[in-house]
Amino acid sequence: MQPVWFHVDMDAFYASVEQRDNPEFRGRPVIVGGLGNRGVVSACSYEARVFGVHSAMPMYQARRLCPQAQFVRGRMERYSEVSRQIVAILQSFSPVVQQISIDEAFLDMTGTERLFGKPRQAAILLKNRVKNETGLVISVGIGPTRFIAKMASDFDKPDGLCRVSPGKEIAFVDAVGLRKLWGIGDSTLNALARHSITTVAQLREYSVEHLQRLFGEAAGSYLHKVSHGIDPGIHTGVTKSRSISTEMTFPVDITDVDILEQNLLGMSHEVMFRAIEEQVTAPTVAIKLRFSDFSTISVQTTPTKPIYSAEQVYSLAKDLLHSRWRPLQPVRLLGVGLYNVSSASTAPEQQELFDNPFKRKRDLEKTILTLRTKGRAMQKASLLDTHEPGQQ
Repeated sequence: MQPVWFHVDMDAFYASVEQRDNPEFRGRPVIVGGLGNRGVVSACSYEARVFGVHSAMPMYQARRLCPQAQFVRGRMERYSEVSRQIVAILQSFSPVVQQISIDEAFLDMTGTERLFGKPRQAAILLKNRVKNETGLVISVGIGPTRFIAKMASDFDKPDGLCRVSPGKEIAFVDAVGLRKLWGIGDSTLNALARHSITTVAQLREYSVEHLQRLFGEAAGSYLHKVSHGIDPGIHTGVTKSRSISTEMTFPVDITDVDILEQNLLGMSHEVMFRAIEEQVTAPTVAIKLRFSDFSTISVQTTPTKPIYSAEQVYSLAKDLLHSRWRPLQPVRLLGVGLYNVSSASTAPEQQELFDNPFKRKRDLEKTILTLRTKGRAMQKASLLDTHEPGQQ
């Protein structure tokens, strides 16, 4: 049986939730992120993208490019709530849902044709149900692998639907073009151009050995695979429960430590809110880094004290970042995860002689989620603004 993968992308998710919840924002540029002096853009609406604004951009730069935008401090607890609602819909379409971030997921739709019809028909049903139940639009990419499905969802956004049939992978990556090929940024384009490679077809003319000699083992292997439409294995791993993780591929390679730390902060809140919602706990925090040469590292830590709060996750993740990242080293992808997840009701709780401030933070975060579920508009003011754990 031929595999069928869906990639679901919740278009401009944070900004779309703000536009849905605040009718006065609809049709206007909306920029979500930290509003402090060192804040960064977490997400922006398509109206803001017209002006050159993109995620991971310093907020001061976004203000210069689009001063007329509505600037909103992120509400991670709200986005997590809406994401969980959408993921529940996805799980009604497939028993195998791999959520890779708060606004992206893969669905293994292999063998579901008798339930939902052919893949395109199933995607239309899925899009309509999400729209009807949440008021939000999603883009769906369909392909024989995760990699192709991911690029297909990016091909026709927003509110898109694109299917790449088996055997059409090479024609599809040629149509996508080198600049929009998944995982290839400006630095890689420039390196390819120095060897007169400007199209996917030209890249495909090189053997894997030749590409590895030119660009290194990891990058050469990656480039060879994607030029042939072969899944390079970017999105692999467990589909659920022993981990809760999220990751971001940056529009441009990032060398600014402030931007990396701000994104770590947002992602730390995301995974912790998901853990609280699922009523699970985890003893291990991990980060994932992919660099401009396509080399990837993962590093984790299991502290002696229990992990209670998003700020604690951020503190541990930041330490991991600085243990493995060299200043000015270009980062293409950043991820944060909680591992060895177990039910909060069965996890052993360590008794402590002194009050743990991170435990108090978790209690606050749980309260915020409870109130949000009841429809009360509470917001954690520090979320996605620059601060260190323990500061007042």
